[in-house]
Parts: sequence; structure tokens; C-alpha cells
Amino acid sequence: MDLSPDRQPWRILVVDDEPDLVEVLCAALRYEGWQARAAGDGASAVEIAAEWRPHAVVLDMMLPDFDGLEVLRRIHLGRPEVRVLFLTARDAVEDRIEGLAAGGDDYVTKPFSLAEVAVRLRSLLRRTPAQQAGPPGPPEGALVLGDLVLDERAREVTRGGEVIELSPTEYALLLHLVRHPRQVLSKAQILEAVWSYDFGGRAHVVELYISYLRRKLDSGRLPMIHTVRGAGYLIKAAP
Repeated sequence: MDLSPDRQPWRILVVDDEPDLVEVLCAALRYEGWQARAAGDGASAVEIAAEWRPHAVVLDMMLPDFDGLEVLRRIHLGRPEVRVLFLTARDAVEDRIEGLAAGGDDYVTKPFSLAEVAVRLRSLLRRTPAQQAGPPGPPEGALVLGDLVLDERAREVTRGGEVIELSPTEYALLLHLVRHPRQVLSKAQILEAVWSYDFGGRAHVVELYISYLRRKLDSGRLPMIHTVRGAGYLIKAAP
């Protein structure tokens, strides 16, 4: 099997707002032995890329929220080594040049054959040297959310490679949040899970420790912990 430098199948993110096309493309890539995930808009693509860390992105130029060039820019801010194959219905020379000049590696014009996409991707991936595969992966069994890594065995938390010192209660709260990514957790649920309290006037405890976590985890960075007014809190990878 054709493996990536981390000895795992290549991870390919497919970004297009045509569901049928995405489904067919992902199936074709999995047939090649690669892993494939899909996004239907730019915001989802950036979030998945931060969390899943693909080796390459098959990227439509025209998306519902912002265009492929902006998606590429945001992904390359954190991971400039990611290969990008543009899908475009535009065949003007200026459009091709714009995509390549922005950091894209190659392009195919719609309509295209699945075999052509696979061949072009394989060519791009083989150009990815081992030293550009990114930093060493997280410890085995660690919880990973974007650039946040929580190593349960070592009870160590890092964000962007920087160690975050947490108290036992802060650690327990973060662990509970990370085990439920992108889920809104009420104060009552958090109290029961972290403090084993029945909910009864102790909301300030959750609010206090959420503020502690934010100061340590999000200070000077794009926020990961979000308040959902009237509902609770959630954690998700920063865009």
C-alpha cells in the first residue's frame, strides 16, 4: 500500500458543494487505499483540516461561503505543506495562474475523469518529502482536537506544541469537554460529570472554571471554548 511518511494511508480532504460529486470522488480515493473526508463549504473545510490534518486537499474553486483561494490561505496558515489540487469549471489561463500563484499545486478542469484526479494526487503526494510531513504525531491514545492534544496517560495538555499547565479540576473539565467535541454541554451536565453535583445554584462554579480554562487555553490564540447563550458551552477546533 502507498503510505504517507507517518506510515498511515494518505488522508485526502475533498471540498465541493456538489454532494454527488463528493460522494463519487471519496469512493474513488478510498478505492486507491487512501482515507477520504468531505466538506461542502469553506468553513467546514478549514475546521476539518485543522482537526484531521489531511496530506492533500481536492478543492473546488467556487464554494457557497468563500472561494477556494481563501480556503487554501487559511489551511496553509497552519500547515503550508498540505498539497492542494484545485477543481475548477473555469478554463481561463488567468484563473489557473491565480490558483497556482496562491499556493495551489495542480488543477483539473470540470468535467474530469476520476482516474486523472487519482494520478495527479499520487504525483503530488510523492513530492511530499518526509521532513515536510509535519511535526511528530500525538502520543498513542491521546485526544486530539485541532492543535490541542490531551495525553491522558501523561496527564499532559499541549496546544500548538506549547504545554498548558492545568490544575486537577481544570484538567477534568477540559477532558470532559474534549471527549464531547462540538457538543453543547449544559452547566448541569458539566457539574454532574466533573464535580458529581446535582444542579442547584452552583452554576458559578462552572462559569469560574470555564474562565480559568479560557485564560490558559485560548489567551493569545483563536478561541476553542465557546458559550452558547442559554444552553451551555462547547469546544471545537479553532478555524
